[in-house]
Amino acid sequence: MDAATLALLILTCLTPPSLAPQPPPVKATLQDIAWLAGNWAGTRGRASIEERWTPPGGGAMLAVARTVADNRLTAFEFLRIVERDGSLVYIAQPDGRPPTEFALTGADGNSVTFENPAHDFPRMIRYTRQSDGRLEARISGSAGERAQSFVFTRQDAVR
Repeated sequence: MDAATLALLILTCLTPPSLAPQPPPVKATLQDIAWLAGNWAGTRGRASIEERWTPPGGGAMLAVARTVADNRLTAFEFLRIVERDGSLVYIAQPDGRPPTEFALTGADGNSVTFENPAHDFPRMIRYTRQSDGRLEARISGSAGERAQSFVFTRQDAVR
């Protein structure tokens, strides 16, 4: 056995397996969730929250999000949904931190769910298109942690 093979074997043995089981991938394309594209705004308490999603293009949908309270930026986030291996991956970078990936675990035409059971919070992100045209974004953690919902209205037509 050469040194490179031995090093790879040792590294493999020392790398702990993920403690949380990974959900099975769900097949989907960006066209399946194109309804998410647009400029969305909502409020939570005294804060206003915006998410601006681009239409699908180049294998990705991109978004920026911001929260403003008392005329001051209190949070921002860079978001991506990318096509990968016949499925979709949601990539979040809150406040410019390193990216965290969430695998697609459900899509039914009016909602899309992404999960990462190994992440601290959130572990699940779900967008639901409501019958009245509003958009609900829901995040949750492990059992017992309170889920948070954000309801948005479309601010203008997607171009």
